[in-house]
Amino acid sequence: LGGCPASLRDTRTAPMLRARRRTDGFSIALAALASISAVGLVVGIIPETPASVSAALAAARATIPGIRTSAACRQLRPSFAVRSEATAAEKTKREELKDIKRKETFNRMGFKDTRADAEKEMFDEFQSDLIKSMRTNYYTLKEGDITFRLAKDFGFCWGVERAVQMAIEAQMHYGKDKTIHITNEIIHNPGVNEKMADMGIKFIPVVDGAKDFSQVADDDVVILPAFGATLEEMRMLTDRGVQIVDTTCPWVSKVWNSVDAHTRSGMTSIIHGTWSHEETIATASFAEDYIIVKNMAEAEYVINYMLNGGDKAEFMEKFKNAVSKGFDPDVHLRKLGLANQTTMYKKETKAIGKALQKAMMKKYGPDKVNEHYMEFDTICDATQERQDAIHDLVEEKDIDMFLVVGGWDSSNTRHLVEIPDMAGIPAYHIDRAERLLPTNAIEYRTVDGEIKTLENWLPSGPVTIGVTSGASTPDSYVADAMNRIKLIKSSLA
Repeated sequence: LGGCPASLRDTRTAPMLRARRRTDGFSIALAALASISAVGLVVGIIPETPASVSAALAAARATIPGIRTSAACRQLRPSFAVRSEATAAEKTKREELKDIKRKETFNRMGFKDTRADAEKEMFDEFQSDLIKSMRTNYYTLKEGDITFRLAKDFGFCWGVERAVQMAIEAQMHYGKDKTIHITNEIIHNPGVNEKMADMGIKFIPVVDGAKDFSQVADDDVVILPAFGATLEEMRMLTDRGVQIVDTTCPWVSKVWNSVDAHTRSGMTSIIHGTWSHEETIATASFAEDYIIVKNMAEAEYVINYMLNGGDKAEFMEKFKNAVSKGFDPDVHLRKLGLANQTTMYKKETKAIGKALQKAMMKKYGPDKVNEHYMEFDTICDATQERQDAIHDLVEEKDIDMFLVVGGWDSSNTRHLVEIPDMAGIPAYHIDRAERLLPTNAIEYRTVDGEIKTLENWLPSGPVTIGVTSGASTPDSYVADAMNRIKLIKSSLA
């Protein structure tokens, strides 16, 4: 919007005001008239008079590149702006993030001087000869009565591997000269996070539900994990001059770009995710207006309110932790843009998107749907590939049970467990090999989040076990689990 403040963008006059590229006077005039008409019809506050058209034309001139002024914006500042007043100099959140990334104290490229040593550390710690041999043997291993069938896509994704390696590079680069912190778990895997701690990296503590950065000195180093960090955290660390090492997965950054597009289009971001998940917290910090839904049931609740109205107090109580400050369901559900936590179940995200689009068509008509709804495909490729791979194993019909290895707080791993569970095949989610006890008992997490212990989980006689792992799980951890199962099974003979 050129020099226009955020409050003007909320008047929904985007048809003219988004035009930041060079154009001729005639095009500007047409866009200005369309904008004024939209305001007059939709909001019903600015009348379509010659004076209002003149003001709109002045605003259009202000948006031409090279003439960044807020003078025209002041002419068009109505009292019905949804968000609070802002100054012409206020940056968008995306612009602020770009400024932070340009600082000398911000590193998102890693450290070449320690890269080779970090790569060797990664190979020695996380690779497995057993898994490598299975990849070349049709993802199958048979020993005695037990057959392992490995999903064709599983384990460490590129974004996770990149984040872990960058953290190791940082530790090797700074050595003992700097105190290194990380704002959260680097990834959702207990073994990997324990390795970070063993290397001397300190985790920011959480006190009364909030991160306590008081232990971070101004000359310390702070690593941002693969999930990303909130804009507020980045702003605070940058203002203090702290050295930041950003390992945020590029797929997560892609979602941030999506919510920025929603904001620039005057839309509320509806985020398919878990409101307490680190990634979703970070994504929400880059949105202006947002609501977070964790599943189709919550999305349908929102759609029903959007179409039919309802109990506003009940709505706000239901989503009290999952909406932006000042959120009003009677205002902020008129235009929606869908985004998602990258690790969510893709089929559910797609279903939510279709339901939202259908609802907007019903409420505003097919010809207006694109003005009221927007979506981008921001499901991580690695997430989808792992989901597809376990689907393929399920459909082969010869798997007796599944073992899924990954952090118990890992969203993408939990969704992998759901797939065989929905097909009626037993699936056991463990976060480390030690959950497989020598007594032939297994400690596992159910799809409902309960931690249970099952005795005699391995049957006598032949058994085929499907194996997969979440995107935060190294190959060596999967191999450790398989080796334990082989030992336990041999003891039952």
